[in-house]
Amino acid sequence: MSVSDPQPGRTARSGERPAPDRGGERRTLFERLVEFLSPGPDSTDELIETLADAEQRELIEPESRSMLEGVLRMADMTAGDVMVAAPRMDLLDIDAPYDELLEVVIETAHSRFPAYEGERDNVIGILMAKDLLKLQRAPELNLRALLRPAVFVPETKGLNELLRDFRSNRNHLAIVIDEFGKTAGLITIEDVLEEIVGEIEDEFDDKNHASGIFTLADGSQRVAGDAPIGEVNAAFDTLLPEDDFDTIGGLVAHELGRVPRRGESFEVGGLRFVVMLGRGGAVRWFKVTRAEPAPDAAAPRP
Repeated sequence: MSVSDPQPGRTARSGERPAPDRGGERRTLFERLVEFLSPGPDSTDELIETLADAEQRELIEPESRSMLEGVLRMADMTAGDVMVAAPRMDLLDIDAPYDELLEVVIETAHSRFPAYEGERDNVIGILMAKDLLKLQRAPELNLRALLRPAVFVPETKGLNELLRDFRSNRNHLAIVIDEFGKTAGLITIEDVLEEIVGEIEDEFDDKNHASGIFTLADGSQRVAGDAPIGEVNAAFDTLLPEDDFDTIGGLVAHELGRVPRRGESFEVGGLRFVVMLGRGGAVRWFKVTRAEPAPDAAAPRP
């Protein structure tokens, strides 16, 4: 019985291996020439430009491009680049009375706090806000026993490695130290993730509102910290200076000489500001009303 040759035009030689099928790997001379003349990106900047070009050609969505850029840029960033600097850290004094500690927790609205003893540089642990409430039911508890170990990282630690540590250790906050062992700041897992996905929205944010100014039920205005000063002037018919600062948060911080805390109130340019929310060393939202005139100015002298 004869068997038909699968390749009748070719004479098989003894011991010869069949040629592998490279149909899927074949490239034309033109394709090789194009690849030689236009090689792939060789650096992060070139790769980011390629992503931008892909977005313009509608090959990827803008959100995808932004996230991919964040991942690429994060590879070259360190904890010192995104940390909250030490002067802006909200700390708890382990020796402070319970009422003072509770007031700080309520004003700042954080879920965890570095606790220090003596000097602010001497961080001895992390106190969870929920653990502080245990003292209400059991005042005999030792506050130090409620502290959780603090994680210390150098300023030079890469964000990629830090994010990996956050995930593996199930820890969400680390104290950043400088080359001399002093406290340089703190960084959270949210700070790292925001470098990838952008600012993480919370219950105060409204994506559908084009402006950073909202009218509240009591007639006051909720103003975003990054709202342009021009929008604030237009909304309140004021003349706040626009030459040196772009946002209302920057102007307020300059006038006070510091970043205000949650719950703090003050007056700037005929407006009364109350800090509704602060995060990452900056004010996210103000509650703004017109400042009431002083009694002497309101009532004419006889």
